[in-house]
Amino acid sequence: MESNKARRINPLSRRPQQKRLVLAVRGAAGTGKSHFAASLADAGVGRLCLFDVERKARLLPGVNNPKPKFDAIEIHQPDELPEFIDWALEGEGREQNYGCYALDSWTMYFGRKYRKTLEAIRERTGDPLAQPTAEQLQADQMVYQEVLRRLCIDSGACVVITDQIAAKGKEDREENELGRVLPMTMGGLEYFVDVMVELSLRMAGLDTIRVARVVKTNSPYFPIGLEIENPTFADFLTRMEDTPQPNTQDDIPDFLKPQTQTVAPIGPTLEDLRQRSKAVGVDEAKLLTAARYYHRVESLEHLTQTQIEDLLERMAEKYPVAAQNVSEESKGTKRKQSSVN
Repeated sequence: MESNKARRINPLSRRPQQKRLVLAVRGAAGTGKSHFAASLADAGVGRLCLFDVERKARLLPGVNNPKPKFDAIEIHQPDELPEFIDWALEGEGREQNYGCYALDSWTMYFGRKYRKTLEAIRERTGDPLAQPTAEQLQADQMVYQEVLRRLCIDSGACVVITDQIAAKGKEDREENELGRVLPMTMGGLEYFVDVMVELSLRMAGLDTIRVARVVKTNSPYFPIGLEIENPTFADFLTRMEDTPQPNTQDDIPDFLKPQTQTVAPIGPTLEDLRQRSKAVGVDEAKLLTAARYYHRVESLEHLTQTQIEDLLERMAEKYPVAAQNVSEESKGTKRKQSSVN
């Protein structure tokens, strides 16, 4: 059986075949970020796997039912998150047939992970005010971004990532480690998502409505400043109606069929060398002696293409009468190769 490594990928099998959106939703506490992430379960893009770093998914409707409509997985330690993502994408979790993913929240994961780095540095140095160096921050950033890469790119699915922001003006006064590291989280998150929206609450008469406003976009479907009231993930997919639909044709294989090619020999062969040597009166013993002397081979069968050509040239110089025959035979060989190709 041919291994996948030896197969050639069919590039046409990599054309976009589904409506897919990777969305980040930011907002202050209480604006409905977790509810928006849970709305993935009703968007018709498959079963939702929600990674719950804040451990608040237990408050979402339907989570504690005997047969919940989506899986909320609590992350007790930040180091568990990469392991759980691998479980869902490539491990035993594939049996659950997840079609979309959510991370709630990116800021909490980043903050807890950063705090562990900070505590380790201060314990090692004995300095209660020690801060990570630029190199240490860069190393940690690679770990953080790997989480985003796995979810946003490797999953090939619709994804929602929630991100906390403080109340207006509060971020300027915050002095704890979590507050100081927030700008770093935004740069990594914005790189991996297609669209970023900010959730806020607004009064409409006596009613409170949630408003999602687009603040970063890579898509013409979601211009900067676009506002959607009481949004769900399905509302965003609806705006992508002319996006290519899933391909139902089965005539595009993932791998190209192996091609069987007969490679014609290029240039004179060993048999040509033997015939030419015989024509000029050089027996095989003398030919083998020359081959051993000039090319250090144990038998004529070990001669390479270049070595055969070298012996033919030497033979033509030694026996000029054969030079014309050699040239004519070489042309004949090339004509045969041309007809084969």
